[in-house]
Amino acid sequence: MAKIKTKSTSKAGSSARRKNDAASHSRAKRAVAKHAVSGTALQYIPWHTVELEDLNPLLQRQFVVGQEIMLARVLLKKGCIVPEHSHHNEQLTYILDGALKFWIDGKEIVVNAGEVLCIPAHMPHKAEAMVDTVDLDIFNPPRADWISKTDQYLRGRK
Repeated sequence: MAKIKTKSTSKAGSSARRKNDAASHSRAKRAVAKHAVSGTALQYIPWHTVELEDLNPLLQRQFVVGQEIMLARVLLKKGCIVPEHSHHNEQLTYILDGALKFWIDGKEIVVNAGEVLCIPAHMPHKAEAMVDTVDLDIFNPPRADWISKTDQYLRGRK
């Protein structure tokens, strides 16, 4: 397994980041609680029953939220750019159809259909759809900004 280089930070910076992460996690838990599966209830959810959200002319998504996890189906038209961003959520991206080029950790990585990319929490990343693409993104914990629709970096752009 490849090692990921991290920047060293001061104790004060680390403490502030932990406080911000704790506050963000608390907000995320409240947002998720409103949309999550109650208790340990089993749910069967066909994708055609999940709202298809138009974020911009080249980007649509659907998502399902569990207690501690979120699954999103993301539809990107060729040329769609997901601007650089980072989040406290760990992310797995599995390409069902098409290909995404990622700029992450100083590298360009093309992820094709049938391949998976694991993005650690807090790692800045950007993506571009090389062709029309369908991907599944898994987040832990669930993305509170997606649930509350405050993810402005994805909205209204190409």
